[in-house]
Amino acid sequence: MSMDRSLRLRRGLIRSRSVLTRAERIARLKAADRWKEGDSPLGLDKVRVYKMVLKKKKKKKEEEEGEGEGEGAETTEAAT
Repeated sequence: MSMDRSLRLRRGLIRSRSVLTRAERIARLKAADRWKEGDSPLGLDKVRVYKMVLKKKKKKKEEEEGEGEGEGAETTEAAT
């Protein structure tokens, strides 16, 4: 049975995972030179999973309000 379109996630898995698959662990161990060809894939060393932290974007409204106040002051001065 297929899943309804409205129930599907659009971006897939967004949050970071705390558990890696065996293939991912072996790839990271190879990159760190802690695993060599011929080693047993069972009983692998621990691999730290780094969490990605994204910075929050500034709201455009705050920036526009700051600019809008300066323009409004100029127009009132010109009127007087």
